[in-house]
Amino acid sequence: MSADDLTPPEAARWAARSGLPLAPERHAGVAATAEHIHSVVSVLRELDFGDTPPSAAYRAGGEQHHGTV
Repeated sequence: MSADDLTPPEAARWAARSGLPLAPERHAGVAATAEHIHSVVSVLRELDFGDTPPSAAYRAGGEQHHGTV
């Protein structure tokens, strides 16, 4: 367990600070879920989007469909 891991008491404290008090039996599950979400987001932060335009540049309905089914 690294120093960055979220402990169940910390998860309960952060939830309470956010106005979402947790029952004691949920602390461990919430901490594990938060750690999983953090690990997924960490991977996404490492992706190189290069020349990908921002989402504001996308116009729905303007796609060109070139394939056949």
